[in-house]
This record gives sequence, C-alpha cells and structure tokens, in this order.
Amino acid sequence: MKGRNKLVVLVVILAGLLSATARTGLLAKYAERQTVVPRTQLDSVKTDPETGLAVDDQLMLVKAQCTACHSSKLILQSHFSRDKWIERIRWMQRTQKLWDLGESEPVILAYLVKHYGPVERPFDGRREPLKNVKWHKLETGR
Repeated sequence: MKGRNKLVVLVVILAGLLSATARTGLLAKYAERQTVVPRTQLDSVKTDPETGLAVDDQLMLVKAQCTACHSSKLILQSHFSRDKWIERIRWMQRTQKLWDLGESEPVILAYLVKHYGPVERPFDGRREPLKNVKWHKLETGR
C-alpha cells in the first residue's frame, strides 16, 4: 500500500505542476523551443507553426503533397541535393504509392532544395578525414 500511495501522491504533484505550467504559459514557451528548424533557415525565415516548414509561396503545395502521407519532420531532418530529392521522390513513387506529381514536381523540388538542400557544416570530429590517400598493395611472403 505504501508504494501505491507514493505513486498517487506523485501523480497529483505532477498534475498540479503541469496545470500551473500551462496557466503561466511556460509549457507553450517550451514547446516553441522544441520546434525543429533546419540549420539552413535563418532567423529571418518564418516557419509554419503547424509543420515547422519554411514559409514561402510554395508552402501550401508542399504541405498538400508531402504531408498527406508523412510528417513534415522527415523533410525538416533531410538536407538533400536536388538529385537526392528526386531519388527520394522516385523511391516513394516506386515503393510507397506516391502519385505522379506532374507539373508540381519542379516547384516542389525547387522549394525543397532552397530550404532543405545540403548544408555546409564545419568539421566537428576528432581529426580531419584523410585526403588523397595512396593505397599500396601488401605483398604476402609467398
């Protein structure tokens, strides 16, 4: 019984904290900070509050075509080149029953590359990757 009483007390305390947090708006501020925003977007680029996607003239088209089947988070976490975006679209058409995008495809691709294209990131590993390596064949003692 002691363990159950502790659990009930804990639930009541948590409910009170959540209620107080919601009343003060802290929960909303926390949720705003947790919105996923790609590195390519500058502070000046507005994002759609519903999806987190960059606001631009093609946003509604992209939302309609892309988020009909999957979360916008798949777009937000990807930073592909134009060729890689095309490859992903073809894969979705081949395996996930994505329809032919028709005349919308170039517009969608332009939006994706503009806002979610490759990102240059400074190297953050322990050492720089090896460059111009000359590999030699090892000779065996036979």
